[in-house]
Amino acid sequence: MINIYTDGSSIGNPGPGGFGVILEWEGKGYTKNFSKGFKITTNNRMELLAVIESLEFLKKTPSNVTVFSDSKYVIDSVQKKWLFKWEKNKFKGKKNTDLWQRFLLVYRKHNVNFKWIKGHNNHPQNEYCDKIAAEAAKSNNLFNDYFFENELKSKQ
Repeated sequence: MINIYTDGSSIGNPGPGGFGVILEWEGKGYTKNFSKGFKITTNNRMELLAVIESLEFLKKTPSNVTVFSDSKYVIDSVQKKWLFKWEKNKFKGKKNTDLWQRFLLVYRKHNVNFKWIKGHNNHPQNEYCDKIAAEAAKSNNLFNDYFFENELKSKQ
């Protein structure tokens, strides 16, 4: 069993953003932490991208995974099955379709459960993910969120 803790952050919405991840392999004493920052993005995109990149990191498929997140956007979209209705409707009128499609590809390779945790509530892994997500958003090594940037340009 693998526990994944994620958090996303943005400074402004949209603005510079980042995500933080902790992966813990139960019973093996092994953990992996990583984060990544982007020049212009949104908080919801970072929350979702944290889950995607953590699942993509897993080499063994299928893996049994529990994702802990403080993002109601991500958790509810999957647990309340909104995402699968959006998919049937070809994501018409929905935001972040690029990420949701990418999510579905990796989600279907694993056995994934989601657990919501309250953010900023002294949960050690969530607090750490929040910290490294914010640091990533403020770093000098920011990546482009090309899909989102092109979407913004097309609305101008």
